Amino acid sequence: MSTAEDLVLEVQSLHKVFEDGFEALKDINLTIRRGEIFALLGPNGAGKTTLISIICGIVKPSSGSVRVDGFDIIRDFRKTRTIIGLVPQELTTDSFESVWNTVTFSRGLFGKAPDPAHIEKILKSLSLWDKKDSMVMTLSGGMKRRLLIAKALSHEPDVLFLDEPTAGVDVSLRKDMWAIVEELKASGVTIILTTHYIEEAEEIADRVGVINKGELQLVEGKHELMRKLGKKQLSLQLTEPLSRVPAELAGYNLDVTADGNELRYTFDTGADRTGITALLDDLKAVGIQFNDLQTTQSSLEDIFVDLISGAGNRDVKDTAGNRPETEVQQQVDGAV
Repeated sequence: MSTAEDLVLEVQSLHKVFEDGFEALKDINLTIRRGEIFALLGPNGAGKTTLISIICGIVKPSSGSVRVDGFDIIRDFRKTRTIIGLVPQELTTDSFESVWNTVTFSRGLFGKAPDPAHIEKILKSLSLWDKKDSMVMTLSGGMKRRLLIAKALSHEPDVLFLDEPTAGVDVSLRKDMWAIVEELKASGVTIILTTHYIEEAEEIADRVGVINKGELQLVEGKHELMRKLGKKQLSLQLTEPLSRVPAELAGYNLDVTADGNELRYTFDTGADRTGITALLDDLKAVGIQFNDLQTTQSSLEDIFVDLISGAGNRDVKDTAGNRPETEVQQQVDGAV
């Protein structure tokens, strides 16, 4: 249970209705713990950017409250602005200014005293030091993304929002940027990010929130979420093809592939292993033999798609990474 001192962000009963009547956010309640990486996932138009914009003071809420490190974003707006750094989704910065000047100017906007050593440290950590005298317009798209992060870090914020920070960035640069995120977390910065690259959220996030149609559908620890909602699949390569699942095995969630050479058993990640043992015993009893097996586990992306689509019983995707299950393998030793 988190204490008040542990919470850096508290969102209570937040609503946002735009002038045209569109309800972008519906009763959002959310707390973020100090020093964690929180990933906010959702399809386009789900309300991610609206929520971030309200917290950062760019958009006014229709009702509800937001507190950052104990300060109200409306009543204590000057204080909360200094606590927060924002890397926006759009590449917006002064094209005709140098990298050094634009980052230094951003620091001054927050009333911070000049600190060339801090600016130098940021630019070096983001591999921008050799571009410090270059005009922004000459930078590549990836370098401009790095520059946005540098601007957001210029005033030494305690909370950093990353709104689709790696959109349009190549794979190698994305890896570099996530390494930077890990370093920021290690230094005590709280990170809230939105991303379409769900594998990245799966890799670095501590907790995950799913928002859809303006409603926060779920907030859960990443590992707990995958334990509760993930599914595993045991695939058995049969020695003789099957045309259908025998009636004696109707109690299991089994499927036979079109060519009949593979039998698939789908089960919850939290399921008792005795279910697998019973299945193997029953396969032997009806004379079904197999010469190989493998297991796959649903990813965070699979779970996300299930939640958004409302599907409760979805097979594990064929593209899910194979994850060896030692306990399962031990149970089939001697059964093949």
